[in-house]
Amino acid sequence: MPKLTALAIFISAAAVTAGCSHTNTTPANTANTEQWQNIFNGKDLDNWTIKIAGYPMGENALNTFQVKDGKLVVSYDEYDTFEGRNGHIFYNEPLSYYKVKVEYRFVGEQAEGAPDWAWRNNGIMYHAQSPQSMAREQGYPACMEVQLLGGNGTDERHTSNLVTPGTNAVYNGELRTDHIIESTSKTYHGDRWVSAELEVHGNELAIHRVEGEEVIRYSGMQLDDGTLLSNGYLALQAESAPIEFRSVKLLNLKGCMDKTAKNYKSYFVANAPDSCQY
Repeated sequence: MPKLTALAIFISAAAVTAGCSHTNTTPANTANTEQWQNIFNGKDLDNWTIKIAGYPMGENALNTFQVKDGKLVVSYDEYDTFEGRNGHIFYNEPLSYYKVKVEYRFVGEQAEGAPDWAWRNNGIMYHAQSPQSMAREQGYPACMEVQLLGGNGTDERHTSNLVTPGTNAVYNGELRTDHIIESTSKTYHGDRWVSAELEVHGNELAIHRVEGEEVIRYSGMQLDDGTLLSNGYLALQAESAPIEFRSVKLLNLKGCMDKTAKNYKSYFVANAPDSCQY
């Protein structure tokens, strides 16, 4: 009987010790866990606004932008000829410090009547003017652009270049006014999926990455008149080339930078003290 009692006491003590140990374990620190948000839900175009040249804002002319099989699709199936109808679909919230990551692929044939240079050529526009501020006939928003290009199966053709419609940027310490500055990316031929990422720190820095590798960086984003661009809208382009996006994800880089706050994140680069939660 004494042996049984001792055994029982031992088991009970071990259980309590284990329980206390579990209770007092500090939860894993999530400050380094990136909280990416899917801004395309795979079902509809809610929280996005369409603007196509020659049409009023919000009109999806000839069903250019579609959702098919969970993908955001640019289609020209209902076009006879392109006729300069450049289109953009804008995410409805302005952004300043963030990363955006898309997975895209070019598919099918270019719209009839489109220029040769636009073959497998679309883009991610950022720090863009709002669709509400664009004129009816306006083909492009004033913005910075991450140019998405597909290969022809033979020639070298870099993707994620910097394009500057109505804008300029500082590259390698020099204000550049040329329209295109090429990246160092590989060429991606055929209909393969490609991952492209843009990191933006207001006006201070922009980095383009392809398949996780940095291919260009610059700063000093500004309008042609020298007005600095620290924020604006994000848009996906329809420039005569059919394209599919199977994911569009956003990571906010502006938030609470107080390490004592519950919502502190180590990857924030811009402080928003009013957002801190304690």
